[in-house]
Amino acid sequence: MRLVETVLSSFQVAKTFRENTDRINSIDFSKNGETMISSSDDDSIVIYDCEKGTHKRTLNSKKYGADLIHYTHAPNTAVHSSNKVDDTIRYLSLHDNKYIRYFHGHTKKVVTLCMSPIDDSFLSGSLDKTIRLWDLRSPNCQGLMHLVGRPVANFDPEGLIFAVGINSESVKLYDLRSYDKGPFNTFKLQQDRECDWTGLKFSPDGKIIMIYTNGSVIHTIDAFTGTPLHTLQGHVNNKGLSLEASFSPDSQFIFSGSTNGNICCWNALTGARTVIFKSDHAAPVQCVQFNPKYMMMASACNTMSFWIPALYDETQP
Repeated sequence: MRLVETVLSSFQVAKTFRENTDRINSIDFSKNGETMISSSDDDSIVIYDCEKGTHKRTLNSKKYGADLIHYTHAPNTAVHSSNKVDDTIRYLSLHDNKYIRYFHGHTKKVVTLCMSPIDDSFLSGSLDKTIRLWDLRSPNCQGLMHLVGRPVANFDPEGLIFAVGINSESVKLYDLRSYDKGPFNTFKLQQDRECDWTGLKFSPDGKIIMIYTNGSVIHTIDAFTGTPLHTLQGHVNNKGLSLEASFSPDSQFIFSGSTNGNICCWNALTGARTVIFKSDHAAPVQCVQFNPKYMMMASACNTMSFWIPALYDETQP
């Protein structure tokens, strides 16, 4: 089955999970798409089985809290930031719920965290106006960049470069092997007056950089030239929240939640809004991602919803 507009239009909620008592603040699919992990403001980390559509396990991080959770390349480990005690990043063994390593350095809240798609390195950015480059095998920071504002950052799909969005007005591209020499390209964009950039992602094919915000716009630019492509609108964000936006695995579509509980979908090439998914989410949907291998989407507020095409009804969990 190909992911086309007619298939997307048939998506419906197959399963709703109510494991959390507070906002789910981040989600991440495993690379093989078989499991998904979430972190929540209720200090819990929940693992789901995407093939069976079941809740697999809940781990607790009562002392430090958990935010911005990501699988590493091993399916039984994850990294996450903290929202209690301090701003340390933690490397967690999901198998026995024990921390393998701590990454100290940030002095304010970590607002961006991403794993390299090819190795054990990862990036973190903080309200302390720094970006740090780490390696899972060492507690020591591998690289430090001082910025002039709040950062958003991410790796390109090949893991060779990374992009840093600064002060909601410019995107700088760095070569991972020589980032200390400064950016090899800088794209200056018109500054958002109404909102702040809260996240940055490359399309899976590496051609588009998408920037989502705490307002009602999502920007896309050409990843090679920095040329503005589209300003995506039509989703509701009247609360100034960071609403995650994500690409479909084929880079064709972009999804984002809304403060009214719905999910919007746009055509990434034309910028046209194509589908609005009406949901039963009672709170703002701040996390939306499409499974990298299976025809399913996940959306989260305080509850977690798994979406599949209606054509798959007979196999729904």
